[in-house]
Amino acid sequence: MQAKASLISAAISGFSAVALGAFGAHGLKTVLSPKLMAAWQTAVQYHLVHTVVLIALAALLMSTKLPDGSRSWIQRSCTMMLTGILLFSGSLYLMALTSIRPLGMITPIGGISWLVGWGFLLMAATKLPSSQNNS
Repeated sequence: MQAKASLISAAISGFSAVALGAFGAHGLKTVLSPKLMAAWQTAVQYHLVHTVVLIALAALLMSTKLPDGSRSWIQRSCTMMLTGILLFSGSLYLMALTSIRPLGMITPIGGISWLVGWGFLLMAATKLPSSQNNS
């Protein structure tokens, strides 16, 4: 995922996380069971956290000093972070709204996507020079 696409994805993700959080807090708290409300809140929390990660990764991709070896791993990380948001948070949102419990089987796939994304970020870090000259 390129820097522009990552930043656009982060903006859409952040907007939707705030909107869904507000919707849950104001529109669903009297409708959902406490267990489904907890699932909704978990979805929002992880959605927001990984949106911030996407913003940081997009900022890294915009850096002209980033080595190509790191850049490709960060691009992969962005893709996996977005995939995690869609699968993890998305499945929890749908499960909470529909009460279809089997949707919860998708949630761990989103979590694995995040783990892979964090692993890709680690790979990017290993491609950086040992010391950077900041002058």
